[in-house]
Amino acid sequence: MSELSITRLNSSQDDFKEQLEKILAWESVSDVKVNHIVDEILAEVKLNGDAAVVNYTNRFDLTSVTTMAELELTKERLAQALDTLPEDQRSALEQAAQRIRQYHEKQKSDSWQYTEADGTMLGQKVTPLDRVGLYVPGGKAAYPSSVLMNAIPAHVAGVKEIIMVVPTPHGELNQLVLAAASLAGVDRVFTIGGAQAVAALAYGTETVPKVDKIVGPGNIFVATAKRAVFGVVGIDMIAGPSEILVICDGKTDPDWVAMDLFSQAEHDEDAQSILVTPDADFIDKVETSIRRLLPTMERKEIIEVSLRNRAALILVKDMEQAIEISNSIAPEHLELSVENPEELLPLVRHAGAIFMGRHTAEALGDYCAGPNHVLPTSGTARFSSPLGVYDFQKRSSLIMFSADGASKTGKIASVLARGEGLTAHARSAEYRIKD
Repeated sequence: MSELSITRLNSSQDDFKEQLEKILAWESVSDVKVNHIVDEILAEVKLNGDAAVVNYTNRFDLTSVTTMAELELTKERLAQALDTLPEDQRSALEQAAQRIRQYHEKQKSDSWQYTEADGTMLGQKVTPLDRVGLYVPGGKAAYPSSVLMNAIPAHVAGVKEIIMVVPTPHGELNQLVLAAASLAGVDRVFTIGGAQAVAALAYGTETVPKVDKIVGPGNIFVATAKRAVFGVVGIDMIAGPSEILVICDGKTDPDWVAMDLFSQAEHDEDAQSILVTPDADFIDKVETSIRRLLPTMERKEIIEVSLRNRAALILVKDMEQAIEISNSIAPEHLELSVENPEELLPLVRHAGAIFMGRHTAEALGDYCAGPNHVLPTSGTARFSSPLGVYDFQKRSSLIMFSADGASKTGKIASVLARGEGLTAHARSAEYRIKD
């Protein structure tokens, strides 16, 4: 792989910021043509329901069904998939589910309230969503881990009904995905995908119930459809390509770091892998490892394109500058591959998930560490968080004034309302003011 060229940057070079921005640049998920196709599909499903979904499924997934009943899997079918898994796969799935559930149980928030001296009660009521839709990619890509990461937090939150959609091109079912759905407590599964599945979840059809929120990853058409239906329903996020940024002090095995970079690059050609270190020799060692290990990878063609187009090996003056650059990138996955990661942690402001220490491979977080692997990408970790139980709960404010409280606070409201020229507001509050 001697022809592979990976971008090298030095933080001291004059055009460092411009070159880094060039590497980070990524086009938005949709274009005019994609938007037009998605809008057409959404409108058709909204108008014709089941018939439109069946039509699009036959057209895009190359199936030949006539009713939606043929596109729904029973709970017995899901349980059968779990029961017939090879023992090692079932055990791994169950252990991962247990760890994910245990972690997300810690995220549950409870309703609260307090009473003021005059008897006024204020508080917050936390309520789970009634019904959520989970989109799971299908076909060549099969992600049972995504089923667990999306469904388990919803289950922990207390969501009453979880509806899963998964495309099955040529009618091909993935047993691991179905097993994960059974294990995670999914209520109904429809073998549909694409923008038509998003539309069915958002608007509801004769068979697919309308949901309150849609979560889960998908291709460009799914992402564009999710963006289009936001407002009709909630969505988790619009995810970009997968990213990893490794900050290393130069003392980790370079083979480990090379493979950690590969672990994201193998997702797709747009994925991004970045190494930041103050050790110039270590960059050489990692690149040597990359060239030696790449030919051994099953997805080497994808990795090579990703590394050539979007990877960067960045030399910095010290660890503080490494963190500074990381914060400016706000990576989805940040590995602190250093001796004492706890010392650097207070400096980290923006990252989806932080993997601390040499032994903490990002891949552990993808499958079974416990924290969610649905993370903000493309710099959105500056203002977004990983998917969690809180995404499946909503909060209502509680306000109950006593007579004394309404009289005292009504005077404040009256002054402010009249200052805004809203006299009905003022008089509404004034009616409760005692003489």
